[in-house]
Amino acid sequence: MSEINFDEMTSKQMLEYLVAKNMEDARQAKAKGGLVCWSSSIAPCEFCEAMGIYTVYPENHVVGIAARGGAPELLAHAERKGYSNDICGYARVNLAYMDVQKCISEEMPLPDLVLLCNNICETLLKWYENIAHTLNIPLLIVDVPYNHESEVTEENVAYVEAQFKRIIEQLEDITNRPFDYDKFEEVMKIASQNAKDWYDATALCSAVPSPLSGFDMFNYMALIVCMRGKAECGITFRKLKAELEEKAANKICGLKGAEEQHRIMWDGIACWPYLSHTYKVLKNHGVNMVGSTYPSAWALMYTPGDLNGMARAYTSMGNNLSLKGQIDLRESIIRDTKCGGVIMHMNRSCKMCDFLQHEIGEAVTSDMRVPITTFDGDQADPRNYSKAQYETRIEALVEMMNERKREGGGQ
Repeated sequence: MSEINFDEMTSKQMLEYLVAKNMEDARQAKAKGGLVCWSSSIAPCEFCEAMGIYTVYPENHVVGIAARGGAPELLAHAERKGYSNDICGYARVNLAYMDVQKCISEEMPLPDLVLLCNNICETLLKWYENIAHTLNIPLLIVDVPYNHESEVTEENVAYVEAQFKRIIEQLEDITNRPFDYDKFEEVMKIASQNAKDWYDATALCSAVPSPLSGFDMFNYMALIVCMRGKAECGITFRKLKAELEEKAANKICGLKGAEEQHRIMWDGIACWPYLSHTYKVLKNHGVNMVGSTYPSAWALMYTPGDLNGMARAYTSMGNNLSLKGQIDLRESIIRDTKCGGVIMHMNRSCKMCDFLQHEIGEAVTSDMRVPITTFDGDQADPRNYSKAQYETRIEALVEMMNERKREGGGQ
């Protein structure tokens, strides 16, 4: 990293450089006999980072493939092997890539171990079991109980903390050396601070006009996924925050050349194969997507050295929240980012999200009188999206938001 002067780079340049470097470092480590881990996106990266294991993220890798239009070939390969198109598109693309090891995006080295945390979805369990079985490699699992109540129980936290201790034992067996507790505490400090820096930067979406489009946030999300345990991640987000503060002070809108007429929350994963289309349709209507559940999903903050607190953080987020918790989260996002409408991506790949959206939408509409529209899509499979449907639904949402403004109830 010494040859790179981050002071002379924008946060976007740093993002592109670091994400590419993280994958290249893993490829080089693999070539030299180092250990590579495939990890789910919100698994505890702190453990592998402390042991010098290079970690890459299949979900993030598939995003790059899908956004570049390279998913159909891999999806077809997976389906020929018997994987139904009702299965998560991320899983199908990744399992196919594991076979062919070629794609339109960067090549990702095969893993020596896999790590998952099911606080975001249950599909991960079978997906990563398949990887571990096929490659005959160790599978490390953090099983996080669903939170049925508004508060996380001490029993749930203790259960996850015990699994953290088991992962330490597993990594000692895999690496054949003692766990590095000093490095672990250092990484905990870095990861927790990076999570705060990510949240602080993205919280600037609340400014009017917002200096950041949520679609730009989707891109920056790659860094909090793949480098949360590395110091360079936080440097990037602190620079992003400074850039956004300057834009906010000068009333510069994140829509890049368009006036912000409406502010909306996007509920669900991005439709990566059609990221450009979904953004441009909104921009053409002066709609800025400023609200998202993504900032809080990676706001994994805890006291370094406190394994129990770390377990609580991983047990208290994302799709692991109760229905009431999911509703409260979205309503707070709508209030904080001053949204006048909501788009719900009915993502065929993500049943965990879809099955909650109807009840969440009804509650939000009842509590806040905010107009909501939905559209059918997919996070990886382009066959499940209709440009015409999306355009029509956005037009309807804009009409509802305009009417609400005329009645004095909108942003």
